[in-house]
Amino acid sequence: MSFHPPTIPHHAGHGEVSWTEAELAEVAQILARYPTKRAAVMPLLWKGQRKWGWLSLDVMRLVAKSVELPPSEVLAVASFYTMFKKAPTGKYLIQVCHTLSCALLGADRIVHHLEKTLQIGPDGNSADGMFTLMRVECLAACGSAPMMQVNDDFHELLTEAKCDAIIDALRNR
Repeated sequence: MSFHPPTIPHHAGHGEVSWTEAELAEVAQILARYPTKRAAVMPLLWKGQRKWGWLSLDVMRLVAKSVELPPSEVLAVASFYTMFKKAPTGKYLIQVCHTLSCALLGADRIVHHLEKTLQIGPDGNSADGMFTLMRVECLAACGSAPMMQVNDDFHELLTEAKCDAIIDALRNR
């Protein structure tokens, strides 16, 4: 088996990727909270993701420069955690757990239903840009599987009907 590094796009068309003066002051405050700059990688990745919506190579390079680390180390951290978006996503990021408890209780059925309902493949974006669907590892709700997370909201004990109601509510926001 060979290793294929993740393909992460640049932040093309969005202007220069840099912190504003106010953001630089916030970065300094974040760095001051930690014993080493390296320890602030995750908070700065969160800051970059909130600002640009996802973590392009350019954003990860900016974070690397801010914490004085090689970009490869920041990429390694961002790649390890599923909550960091390495590509543009829809307005609603739907993450369906497919770890053992969820798998045993129907995660595949839920994913296939969402793919059909949203007309997208796994790890894909809907044509209207509203939804991104991803399979992810454990989301820590094993006792109420199958479950999914939509942005920051957990939805548990899923059925196809419950998924339809959730999608309809999101479309009508």
